[in-house]
Amino acid sequence: MKQQNFSNHSQIVPIFHYGVLIPVLAMITCSTISLYRHYSAGLGLMLPSIALLGSVVLFLVAFLSRSFALKAQDRAIRAEENLRYFVLTGKLYDHRLSLRQVIALRFAPNEELVALAQRAVTENLSPKEIKAAIQQWKGDYYRV
Repeated sequence: MKQQNFSNHSQIVPIFHYGVLIPVLAMITCSTISLYRHYSAGLGLMLPSIALLGSVVLFLVAFLSRSFALKAQDRAIRAEENLRYFVLTGKLYDHRLSLRQVIALRFAPNEELVALAQRAVTENLSPKEIKAAIQQWKGDYYRV
């Protein structure tokens, strides 16, 4: 696996993003067109409606399964990073740090973490700004 950094840390999962989402979106498009054509021609609407409903449900299942996995992982990252910060400082993260900021701080090595966390609180840095401020990137190779 190649070294992670600010410019390449976001992850595309080809089987999910291209092998699932694109076909499901194509199904929604085709079934919508079919429903419209059946409606315009005065034909039965049951089958095209079921096809559209099924493809929308399939999209929701795909989207929510990814969303639920990311939310569970975000909770784990928050706990791990709070523990790491506690080990380094003897204190928990400042309560003013948002979850998104804590998740961005996971890329900071121990040597930069405390100062960057303080800076994130005082300057209200966005997650993108936090990641850009990291000097020695610590990759997260287990993100879903």
